[in-house]
Amino acid sequence: MDQADQATLIFRCPRELDGILPRPIPAVHGLPDWFKALPQKAFNPTMGAEAQTVKKCPPFIDAMTHGFLIPLPVDLEVRDGEFSWKFDVPDGFFSEYSHSPIGFHDSSQIAGTPFFDEDRFIIKFNNFWTIEAPAGYSIFFTHPVNRADLPFTTLTGLVDCDSFHDSPVNFPARWHDAAFNGILPKGTPVAQCLPIRRESWTGRFETFSTEETEQMIRTREAIGQDADVYRRRFRTPKR
Repeated sequence: MDQADQATLIFRCPRELDGILPRPIPAVHGLPDWFKALPQKAFNPTMGAEAQTVKKCPPFIDAMTHGFLIPLPVDLEVRDGEFSWKFDVPDGFFSEYSHSPIGFHDSSQIAGTPFFDEDRFIIKFNNFWTIEAPAGYSIFFTHPVNRADLPFTTLTGLVDCDSFHDSPVNFPARWHDAAFNGILPKGTPVAQCLPIRRESWTGRFETFSTEETEQMIRTREAIGQDADVYRRRFRTPKR
């Protein structure tokens, strides 16, 4: 991609935390170890032959590597449902900012939703970065894509960060692994931010023409003969 065509997100933090906070990273640099260790092919007992794994699936990879990952700012220890951490606030750090890496939402705020547990809070990952998007762009904040290995699930939200960028966006999350005991290390991704252009969309519904039917059949046959057809013929490079 030509540099002139690249859009930019601006991440800002208090001067006192510069050099202390881990910086948001392009998601392509935050792939988990389990993904890196995956083989590209594995034996498929149903088919009786080797088949490609998700490591060779462009949509799976493109989703995981799109946008930026927001990292946990400190080690977070969890023991029997209790959270603890060490976060030494630097001298001069202003009081309007959170002094804690996590907070919580009372369960009443999500009553009636699938996230509700009567005896459990929704935790909130406090974010120390403001994020400014280009004009006309919002940011889709969600759980790190395809990261079911994490003991929490970040709730999804959409924020107009071209206008709202003078205060950090925090990330509510449901801690779904009640049996987790250990340390969630500093740098663990807690949210993925995906810039999207705000546009108005309508839907149009049609039936296949004869030509479109023939093209669909040719495409399906090509996919059946070569699993890399999408990557080679249809996928647009993202970087």
